[in-house]
Amino acid sequence: MPIEEQRAIALLSRVSYGRVAASMRALPFLAIARHIVSDGCVILRMHAGHGHHEACMGSVVAYAADNLASGDAHLWSVQFTGTAELTVPAPDVVAQFETAPDRVNGEPYEAVYLRIKPQFATLDRMEYNAAETATAPQ
Repeated sequence: MPIEEQRAIALLSRVSYGRVAASMRALPFLAIARHIVSDGCVILRMHAGHGHHEACMGSVVAYAADNLASGDAHLWSVQFTGTAELTVPAPDVVAQFETAPDRVNGEPYEAVYLRIKPQFATLDRMEYNAAETATAPQ
């Protein structure tokens, strides 16, 4: 993977959540996921109750995360594609995730994990004058 793509994936460690894009029954969807970067792969933790992970398994998906709501003068957005595979991470990898929510849309949260080896990563950057950060779009 080229160095710029490696930088893009490394930025994911600065934020906790992103969105995975895939299709289910021929219709596109976006689902929120918690992520970590581990051994060059991105591990997603999602709620199993919606079945989104089933649509992702074995499929090429897109994943995106950003710091756009940070108020930082240096904004970035990372997007990548890769094939999602169901995984059971080792306990030390699971420990890297923050506490899971108790409920999602009123349902008890049930964690499921997907591993994605990033391909075709892109990084978009927007920089504002530090003095103007307070007026940057949020």
